[in-house]
This record gives sequence, structure tokens and C-alpha cells, in this order.
Amino acid sequence: MENSQRWICRKCLLKDLPEKNYLRNMYTYIANLSEDDKVSDKEYECRLMKCRECVQLINGMCRICGCFVEMRAVIAVRHCPDNDPKW
Repeated sequence: MENSQRWICRKCLLKDLPEKNYLRNMYTYIANLSEDDKVSDKEYECRLMKCRECVQLINGMCRICGCFVEMRAVIAVRHCPDNDPKW
């Protein structure tokens, strides 16, 4: 496996990483979550669709809580942080 496929930096900020690497790290993290911790693929897509329609979404992040919505939406015990939750 070449180094670019194993990139993990536990001390780096997102701004320190090449864009491809931090996106890859996020999706690797999601893929490695236990199935018991994740919502179904259908629920995940439904949550993301509601986030896409939300005025609080900017550059993949929720302006209310600061999370990356793709990570928050996949975790079963998480919910929309809005005062009137969308999901």
C-alpha cells in the first residue's frame, strides 16, 4: 500500500492536510464505523437530503454545531442540532 492511501495525521488540522486526504480520512472513518452505530443507507441519504435543504449548511458543515454533516448524519444516536430538528 502506498503512503497516500495510508495517510493519517493525528496532530494535523484540516488546513494542514491536502484536500483529498482529509476527505478520504472522513469517508474511511465512516466506512469503519460499526454497523450497529450507523443508520441505514436509506436513512443516511434522507438525512443528507434534509441537510442540503437547510440554510445552516455551508461548505459541508453545519453552522449551528460546526460538524461535518456527512459524519453526524451517519451516526444513529446523533440528531439535527437545530431548535426544530430536521431529523
